Amino acid sequence: MVAISCRGIAGDGVPIVTNDSRGNHNWRLATRLVRGGTARSRFDETSEALFMTSGYVYDSAEEAERAFKGEKSRFVYSRYANPTVQMFEDRLALLEEAEFCRGTSSGMAAVFAAMTSQLRAGDRVVSARALFGSCQYIIAEILPSYGIETVFVDGTDLTQWEAALRKPATCVFLETPSNPTLEIVDLEKVCTLAHAAGARVIVDNVFATPVLQKPLAFGADIVVYSATKHIDGQGRSLGGAILTNDSDYLETNLVPFLRHTGPALSPFNAWLLLKGLETLELRLGRHCDNALALAGHLESRRGLRRVLYPGLPSHPQHELAMRQMAAGGSIVSLELPNGRDGAFRFLNALRIIDISNNLGDAKSLATHPATTTHQRLGVEERAHLGIGDGLIRLSVGLEDVEDLKSDLDEALAAAM
Repeated sequence: MVAISCRGIAGDGVPIVTNDSRGNHNWRLATRLVRGGTARSRFDETSEALFMTSGYVYDSAEEAERAFKGEKSRFVYSRYANPTVQMFEDRLALLEEAEFCRGTSSGMAAVFAAMTSQLRAGDRVVSARALFGSCQYIIAEILPSYGIETVFVDGTDLTQWEAALRKPATCVFLETPSNPTLEIVDLEKVCTLAHAAGARVIVDNVFATPVLQKPLAFGADIVVYSATKHIDGQGRSLGGAILTNDSDYLETNLVPFLRHTGPALSPFNAWLLLKGLETLELRLGRHCDNALALAGHLESRRGLRRVLYPGLPSHPQHELAMRQMAAGGSIVSLELPNGRDGAFRFLNALRIIDISNNLGDAKSLATHPATTTHQRLGVEERAHLGIGDGLIRLSVGLEDVEDLKSDLDEALAAAM
């Protein structure tokens, strides 16, 4: 065993006895997920150690001084860095094939830090319109209050991206697939346009996960995750992550912002997320198989207005989705007739699938975006985004698919 190298920032990493798994980029996916980033202490534990400590001690006052001057790289405070959190960051970076990863307390903390760490008054942000409700709030409400210009475009319309990016921009933000209507943005083309305008591209990759899609390979500069979703995968833990290959952005913008604003990932949550990563590939395979089977089953049912799933040939951007993603993902959206009343009858008739606004869980979950995750949007904006009162978002879990089909059939019968 050898010692891993320091990160070169005081408090942001120290040598720990380990298998130096960050260097093993020749490892295949399953091995990375199980062993990537593992850093053993002097006790040679099998499972990753949980370092529940807020601070660290020094052999001398002189050592503490050197650490805070940046002359000695070591852990100084768990708001800055922590050994368990660093293992999670290193494993996720290895999976994403990224040089750098920083964990955060939640997915929204990751989104906010990724953007605001690099933005100043007078800057310009261009974003896809189809976003999770809290992401939309940051861009539509918070950033303009800081004197930042924000422009929304329809993410699937390249002519709108071209028009918006004729002027210089600092940042581009998008989700693909989008929440909840599963729109697919052409990553390569949008990244090319954004870079010509001087912008860094941030991609929220939560629906696809790093197993199914790697935005950095298509030209994105920054990838953000709500690790609360598939990475944990069992509804236990909040967490987020920011990944990039841009060392200047990391050192100049992101690290100072995180250190001084404090959206730190809990060591216990990081430990749970490490254990979630071990089974991510296995779970995603079952999620995607079940989702594809349920999407096809729903598409065969009469009376539904539409079924949305990137893995179905009927999806308007199926070909693009399959170029960018290894599979269609775990989310299926369907639109029922009879609006809110039909949707509520459907939800209330479910017996296996739970009503919840979360997703990416081992348990199948259903939500009504118009009255929950996207309720703050006006009726016209929801209509523009295709979020009708009859739209249901299904996060397909790991149950037996035949039981899920039966549950959906009974709920559909109650809704129609």
